[in-house]
Amino acid sequence: MKDIKVVFMGTPDFSLAPLKVLIEKTNVVLVVTKPDAEVGRKRVLTPSPVKKLAMEKNIPVFTPNSIKKDYQTIIDAKPDLIVTCAYGKIIPKVLIDYPKYGCVNIHASLLPKYRGAAPIQWSLINGDKETGITLMHMDEFMDTGDIIDTIKYEIKDTDDIGTLHDELSVLGSNLLDKNLEYLISGNVKRIKQDNDLATYAPMIERDMEEIDFNDSVINIYNKIRAFSPWPLTRTKINDEEVKVIKAHYKNEKSEVNKLYVTKDSLGIGAKDGIIYFDIIKPIGKNAMEIRNYLNGKKELLK
Repeated sequence: MKDIKVVFMGTPDFSLAPLKVLIEKTNVVLVVTKPDAEVGRKRVLTPSPVKKLAMEKNIPVFTPNSIKKDYQTIIDAKPDLIVTCAYGKIIPKVLIDYPKYGCVNIHASLLPKYRGAAPIQWSLINGDKETGITLMHMDEFMDTGDIIDTIKYEIKDTDDIGTLHDELSVLGSNLLDKNLEYLISGNVKRIKQDNDLATYAPMIERDMEEIDFNDSVINIYNKIRAFSPWPLTRTKINDEEVKVIKAHYKNEKSEVNKLYVTKDSLGIGAKDGIIYFDIIKPIGKNAMEIRNYLNGKKELLK
């Protein structure tokens, strides 16, 4: 398949494993990714993970500000196949229709469930027991194209956004690898999505990071793991803002928003139990186990 010219479109770490498969198996003639972004407190201009890998492999990189207006470089690469994975922008029809083997997308859910920008986070927020990867034909809309193949993953109670992200990235690369020869066979199946079953996974916004202890402990726990290790949920302990990295819960008698403190544990009451913090990160400080945090907060034990 080294004679098959592929354009790959992706941006974050999630996209790396599928790109590596394409580099190994095909001729990746161009990588398309978002422009360099300012990162960190010092706002250092930083290339995307996908751009870094492409540069290491001496693959040309294209970083348009608007793919709807600026796509001629992709046409000029004359791809036989376009593969997208977490690129983050809607692909114009002129690109979708161009390659003879089509334009396909790797999406981190079992479509039509969780169309949109944050399917992994929402599967955790909603406490799902199963998710997966869908390989699909692209169309002009968001994650509505015909399905080619899927692979399922059973979500563990201990999974958070970090572990689930990594598992699904590998599964995405495996699903692509499995279907590569099929994609260029000229006889690829199309399974229509049932739009009546569609649900959506909108982008995670900053105001969603705040923990609401009027909610149930299971919902709060699921939200904490959906935001860990990034961007992290947050709350206040005696007016000090902290971010929560790891927690557990107990269904026991409690009072909403009340602190429950011993010498080595700290919890906050929710609607039907207590959320106990295991690892937190006070603003401006390093992450720490709750026991170490309490060592410097003797006033909480009074």
